[in-house]
Amino acid sequence: MISINNLSVFFGGFTLFDQVNFHINDDDRVGLVGRNGSGKTTLLKIIAGVSAPTSGLVSRPSEMTIGYLPQEMEYSKSTSVLEEAMLAFSSIKEIEREIADINIDITERSDYESDEYNKLLVKLNDLNDRLNLYCSGNPQADAERVLIGLGFKREEFSRKRLELSQGWNMRIELAKVLLGRPEILLLDEPTNHLDIESIRWLESYLLSFQGAILLISHDRRFLDSVTKRTVEIVLGRINDYKVPYSKYLDLRRERMEQQRAAYDNQQRVIEKSEEFIERFRYKATKSNQVQSRIKQLEKIERIEIEEEDRSRLFLKFPPAPRSGQVVVKSTNLSIAFGSKSIFSNVNITIERGEKVALLGKNGEGKTTFMRLITSDLKPTSGVIEMGHNVSLGYYAQNQEELLDKNDTVFDTLDKVATGEIRTKLRDILGAFLFRGEDVDKRVSVLSGGERSRLAMAKLILKPYNFLVLDEPTNHMDIRSKDILKQALQRYDGTLLLVSHDRDFLDGLADKIYEFKDGSVREHLGGLEEFLSRKRIDTLDELENLESGSFTVKTESQKVKQDKAESSERPQESYQRMKEIEREARRVRVKIEKCEERISSFEKRVGEIELILSGNHNSVSLPEILSEYEDCRLKLQSEMKEWERLHNEE
Repeated sequence: MISINNLSVFFGGFTLFDQVNFHINDDDRVGLVGRNGSGKTTLLKIIAGVSAPTSGLVSRPSEMTIGYLPQEMEYSKSTSVLEEAMLAFSSIKEIEREIADINIDITERSDYESDEYNKLLVKLNDLNDRLNLYCSGNPQADAERVLIGLGFKREEFSRKRLELSQGWNMRIELAKVLLGRPEILLLDEPTNHLDIESIRWLESYLLSFQGAILLISHDRRFLDSVTKRTVEIVLGRINDYKVPYSKYLDLRRERMEQQRAAYDNQQRVIEKSEEFIERFRYKATKSNQVQSRIKQLEKIERIEIEEEDRSRLFLKFPPAPRSGQVVVKSTNLSIAFGSKSIFSNVNITIERGEKVALLGKNGEGKTTFMRLITSDLKPTSGVIEMGHNVSLGYYAQNQEELLDKNDTVFDTLDKVATGEIRTKLRDILGAFLFRGEDVDKRVSVLSGGERSRLAMAKLILKPYNFLVLDEPTNHMDIRSKDILKQALQRYDGTLLLVSHDRDFLDGLADKIYEFKDGSVREHLGGLEEFLSRKRIDTLDELENLESGSFTVKTESQKVKQDKAESSERPQESYQRMKEIEREARRVRVKIEKCEERISSFEKRVGEIELILSGNHNSVSLPEILSEYEDCRLKLQSEMKEWERLHNEE
């Protein structure tokens, strides 16, 4: 279907791709993976025909239709949601025009036996097939179905694009791509601005899509669900795995271990041969053997170790200055845009040191609440107040709008840095993987992930004590997300974040506010406790539940709740039973983790005993004995903990 042959891309003296080759077949489902800046988006643009390689060729049928969704797009702001989606069917008129032109040409020709005439008939037949495909249903009904699947409501179809956020405009572009029914879909991070419900809908749509798919995503679950093949870009080369992402990780680890073992074995053989040659090179009695070894070495096909990309984001937030106990507080907060109410009578209090997550569908007001905190918006009614000595650092979704595309990477930080830290800007950029000539790149040529890293680098220039992060992991690769999560776990200030990434949220937030149906519900505890209270296993079911464990209420609502609770006492035994079940689950989780630690200590104790039973001249005996005693004591402690937990179970 599509063949990528000897593709190379050079930027100045930097090699992005070097002689890359692979093929995409008619029904392939391919995930394109690699660290940020490795060239994933560039490769997608080349395949889509948007950019050209330095050398090499992308071969594809001339009549092939391609649906390409870029990370960033330009669009008309004057059209409505439905009008823009209907533009996906503009190709129908073009096909009809071509059919009319061919029909006229056929009626005017008399060379019925010629090759040109036969080619016209074949083309006419192909065009009619394509027209029948596009016109098999009702175009407007198809457009409405896709828009609703991507989260739009019918009453929003008439809204102008000017009124919508970048995320919602991206959904319109995605709808147009899907409605075009191309033969291959090229999707660059399609889930970045989608909520859980819309991601599930898109997964379902792509699983039933009749064609090839090549996509970039940093959502592990989405990749596993949609793709069956993983193409890895690493240091300018391509590694092709015929499996989904999670299995690719396992195969890649095995392949690297096998490659290392084979390389080590070959190096030992080469070293012994070279030692023999050097030792007996000048002895006449060994000349034949020496020559034989030299010939053997010349014939050996040398194994090359694949240079592994070990560059990682290093992130450490500076110590947070102490703020007042209450960091931000809203009282009866309401906001509406025209006649559309986003939320009303919201009372939220965030205190010093808390790590709070906002969850809910897109459009329920999470980002709006953040913009109220930053004073980008004014409430319709109610008040929102910042606490004493609060310094706020804000990370927004729309980084491309907040960064000056004409600035270089270095200039972006230099403009906001003050004082002594200006002497450390290159060190800070190096920690965020901007090294050497990278600091002189203009923002306009950076990938989405690189811009995200640059925006995050700006945040650490000042020691903020209140970080407000709106989808901070968008465009970040999986490794960078893990590093950011660890840094935020160590951060000693107050954190408020919006994210649809369960892996990222798990273990990070200690309180959750759920935005739904114009109100906000508070849930104490982390993500797992939140899911447990709602008796669901995954965030996928969040949008289908109608009630939460605790609602942020006015005083009158609390009185009604007290009355309702007094009538619910017959059900108290049932609630106690559910609490016992939840506690039992928590104990089982602790037991499993304890068993993992026991297994780890037992393994290490066995390894040390094996070392001590043999020739230990190559090791430091005092150090190894000290480690052995430490592991043995920890093992005993874990065994006691395991027994205690079993008694509680």
